[in-house]
Amino acid sequence: MKRKNTTAIVIGVSAGGLAALSAILPNLSDHLNLPILIVQHLSPGSDDFLATHYNKICPLAVKEAEDKEALENNTIYFAPANYHLMVEQDKTIALSTMEQVQFSRPAIDVLFETAAEAYTGGLVGIILTGANSDGTCGIRRIRQLNGVVIAQSPETAEVDIMPLSAINNAGVDKILDLQEIAPYINGLTVKET
Repeated sequence: MKRKNTTAIVIGVSAGGLAALSAILPNLSDHLNLPILIVQHLSPGSDDFLATHYNKICPLAVKEAEDKEALENNTIYFAPANYHLMVEQDKTIALSTMEQVQFSRPAIDVLFETAAEAYTGGLVGIILTGANSDGTCGIRRIRQLNGVVIAQSPETAEVDIMPLSAINNAGVDKILDLQEIAPYINGLTVKET
C-alpha cells in the first residue's frame, strides 16, 4: 500500500527531553508545511518554558497548544502542563484533564492515538528518550493506520526505556540517531513535493 504524503508530525519525549529536543527543533527547516505536535512529560505546575525557549531559537513558530485552536503549518505545538493534547478529526486541538495515562498528563499515547485517527497514513510519529512505556500504544495505532514511526536509537537516548519499549512492543519503521532526526524531518517535504 502506498503511503500518503506526510501531513503532520507528532513527537513524544520524557526524561532527557530538553537535550533531545534541542538537537532537533532548532535544526528544522522553516518551510516544512505541516504542523508538529509535542508531548514532553511535565510536572503539573510547569509553566510555558518549553514553548517560550524554543520559540526564541527555532526557525518555526513555537507555542503552547490552545483548546479548539486550528492546527497551522510551520508551527510547533507543545502540550501544556497537566493537559492531554489531542487532535480532533477537523484538525483542531482539544485539551483534556481526563485521568492520567501511563502516570502522565499530558500523555504521549493520547496525542499519538488521536493524531493517528485524524491524519491516518499522513502521520509521522517520533518517540524519543524517556523512562517509561508511554507512546508504545500510540505508535501501534499510528502503524495500524499506515503512518510512519521513528524511534530514537536507544544508544543515543539519555534514557532508553521509552524507545526500547516502542521498538520491542510496537515495532518502528526507522531507528535514527538523535542527530539524524532533524535531517529526516526536513527531507519529508522535499521528497514528497
